[in-house]
Amino acid sequence: MLSRRDFLQVAVAAATISSAPDSISQTSAKQQINQNDLLKFKSTGQVTLLNFTDCHAQLVPLYFREPSINIGVGAAMGLPPHLTGDKLLKHFGLFSNSPEAYALTSENFTALSRDYGRVGGFDRMATLIKSIRADRPNNTLLLDGGDTWQGSFTALKTSAEDMVQVMNALGVDAMTGHWEFTHGDTRVLELIDKLNFPFLAGNIRDTEWQEPVFDAISYFERGGINIAVIGQAFPYTPIANPNYLMPNWSFGIQEAMIRKRIEEAKTQGADLIVFLSHNGFDVDRKLASRIDGIDVIFTGHTHDAIPRPIKVNNTLLVASGSHGKFLARLDVDVHKKRVSNYQFKLIPIFSDAIEVDPEMENIIKKIRAPFLNELNQEIGVTDTLLYRRGNFNGSFDDLICNALIEERDAEIALSPGFRWGASLIPGQKITLDSVYSQTAITYPNVYRTEMTGEFLKLIMEDVADNIFNSDPYYQQGGDMVRVGGMSYTINIHKKIGQRINNMVHLKSGKPIEPKKTYIVSGWASVNEGTEGPAIYDLLIDHIKRKKVINLPKNDNIKVISG
Repeated sequence: MLSRRDFLQVAVAAATISSAPDSISQTSAKQQINQNDLLKFKSTGQVTLLNFTDCHAQLVPLYFREPSINIGVGAAMGLPPHLTGDKLLKHFGLFSNSPEAYALTSENFTALSRDYGRVGGFDRMATLIKSIRADRPNNTLLLDGGDTWQGSFTALKTSAEDMVQVMNALGVDAMTGHWEFTHGDTRVLELIDKLNFPFLAGNIRDTEWQEPVFDAISYFERGGINIAVIGQAFPYTPIANPNYLMPNWSFGIQEAMIRKRIEEAKTQGADLIVFLSHNGFDVDRKLASRIDGIDVIFTGHTHDAIPRPIKVNNTLLVASGSHGKFLARLDVDVHKKRVSNYQFKLIPIFSDAIEVDPEMENIIKKIRAPFLNELNQEIGVTDTLLYRRGNFNGSFDDLICNALIEERDAEIALSPGFRWGASLIPGQKITLDSVYSQTAITYPNVYRTEMTGEFLKLIMEDVADNIFNSDPYYQQGGDMVRVGGMSYTINIHKKIGQRINNMVHLKSGKPIEPKKTYIVSGWASVNEGTEGPAIYDLLIDHIKRKKVINLPKNDNIKVISG
């Protein structure tokens, strides 16, 4: 009987997503894949750049479903990363039911997950990185795009000490941040002191002294090439997350600062300028069209996995996915301070096809050992594919909204449009670990309050404008707020105040009235002093009471996007 690993080795074709046309799978049943296939690469030029981003503290292998809906607006409409499913496969010349389809889309996800298994795991990531470094010992630079210190039980319980330990052992050369700041300014500075590498965030300033809080740029020599790495933290952190956790720091895109850093890098003799960004893909695409001199942007925040770099003017944009699911490799040939040639591969980390690195395995085991009984505690089982990623409600969001309504005796639930959290396939046990992967934040209190219908619409219109404003510089992150107990229609092409209509209270079947008051429950409020139980405790109690999770399809949101 074939094990899952044996199956991968005999049934999966070319599970390496590459910019090289001849890497695309066409005869999967007759080809084999193993770790060597994943690592196979035509080394090019003097420098190998490696990148992962948005791992959200997911140390061990998991399932992760890519979005089925990712709508682009304005100039980004119909362009990567706003292609999903079959449209994405066709655009990049990939095939259905292939490893590429499993890695990059939600198509046939449940069936393919049983074939190809879990993805990610830093003990597998370490194996790939060590192998590439062994092949390119003096040429390789490893960059972490941020959202590394948040998203798991152990990161929450250790205040991100676990992730600092893992990143140091992995040999990261530089990182930037976003959710890192939700541990609070004091803790962030403590953790940065423990890093073996620079934390780069040139767009953060102290509001009192108007001075930089962090280094903006670091220099590295690889293969005889002087590389400048400029770091950019998420520019809207104090809006998307609680400002009281970093009250004396200002953020922002700050184009003028970026131009100044590029000139500084050139003055210092940089041959290659890399922008390590947590702006989000569309923001970085606009930025690259407006700012000259950046050779490569490693873009994070929006969790996009794009199988080839997107070129804007003379800048290569690389999007490396999330949750430790991919390792991006970009080899560049630098000639006269310009990228004259490159090769790229977005390596999917199929956990069963990659050997475990013993050193990293031991580190992760030691991190999780004190919490193992809690992490493995089974609280229920799901008959439904549970996932979050997408512009609108995912099934895990629906589960959270149901819990908010039932456990807090509310009429309507609001759950934030977060993108992080492991997926669970039908029949999978729900553990405490998996609940925390969806809810592990430092401001978890569940509120219960009264809101008028008018105020509800105001909230939804504001969030919708953050996502669907045609100017990427006004898109402040996240996906649409998840709603329970209410249906609505959204027209993404309207202006703010006109996108949300046909709001209906599901229990009564009546339209939401502007002046009427409704009991609303939600979590992750950015307001200091929010009172209520922690969302993870509430959700655990709810799942224990339900025992088996079986959710109907959510048809309560009508999207007008055409």
